[in-house]
Amino acid sequence: MQADFIIIGGGSAGCVLANRLSEDPRTSVILIEAGGQDRNPLIHIPAGYIKTMVNPSINWMFKSEPEPNTHGRAIDFPRGKVLGGSSAINAMLYVRGQKSDYDTWAQRGNTGWSYADVLPYFKRAENCQVGAPHQVDDSYRGRGGPLNVSNIRSTYPALDYVIQSAESLGYPNNPDYNGASQDGFSYYQVTQKNGIRHSTRRAYLSPVRHRKNLTVLTNARVLRLTIEGKRVTGVVCDHLGHHKTINARRETILSAGAIQSPQILELSGIGDAQRLNALGIATQHHLQGVGEHLADHYIYQPLVPRSTNGGRGSAVSDNAAWGVDLARRNVGWVCAITRRVARARHTIPHRKRHICQSAKTDL
Repeated sequence: MQADFIIIGGGSAGCVLANRLSEDPRTSVILIEAGGQDRNPLIHIPAGYIKTMVNPSINWMFKSEPEPNTHGRAIDFPRGKVLGGSSAINAMLYVRGQKSDYDTWAQRGNTGWSYADVLPYFKRAENCQVGAPHQVDDSYRGRGGPLNVSNIRSTYPALDYVIQSAESLGYPNNPDYNGASQDGFSYYQVTQKNGIRHSTRRAYLSPVRHRKNLTVLTNARVLRLTIEGKRVTGVVCDHLGHHKTINARRETILSAGAIQSPQILELSGIGDAQRLNALGIATQHHLQGVGEHLADHYIYQPLVPRSTNGGRGSAVSDNAAWGVDLARRNVGWVCAITRRVARARHTIPHRKRHICQSAKTDL
């Protein structure tokens, strides 16, 4: 079996690549996904993400290694095991990130990664259905792209009080935090269309599944890359219990996510030679950075006591006081994207990944 392009991982990036690369009918593309089809209805119902986060049939259920920065705890690390990848199980929040982060990457020598460089691709990707026209600056937002981005459909008086309270403390009410600035309080924007999750499978892969030059393999787990000299020539995968070698005439693209991309590299002998040798893996190419320097955020759910009015529920004044208190505690971002990422970055532990330690048995 062979194709011009092999794409490893049918997730948030892989579905996009399958769409774009198969636009040329003269080019053959094989997309390999370790998970299955996204038939579970909880994937598509927005509130279902509470269950997708703990469902091993569609979630790899990874955990971080215990370490001092987490008080010896192993932290859950959800990753999608289904077409659409983590875009099929996550909370659907659409947050581009800080302009300064991209510009810093470019300043460190990563050509093409400044905010000005990536903005046209953000715009091309999205169909923005956020807010009233006067609230959205089209120099930052895109129309007519494959990925639908909309306002969250449900709002709540308590969260409205949080936003109002934040304004009273001098924080802006920002109707579009994916525009010129992320500073301020607002409701989240989400990758949903007509109230249904809009994963990359729906946005990018489904519209092109009919293309004759595109083959999609599900339940196909890549075991390793095939390498000749210093060139990757394809993959060996386990597809429905049978080992298959698939050759790439042009390129093999590794887009298996933050955990499994480095894992596949290490299982193929690409990584830190000392670690690979300790695991009995022959080193094909010594590359120390593989599997290192991962940083992620925690999910934080605060519990804030609320007073009641004689057992008949909270009074308006109580809600307002609760909102002010929540804003003062700087946790308003739980319901709104409010705080600059840079302010919190120094409190987030940068956790090293040791993927190969369980690679031979778990994956």
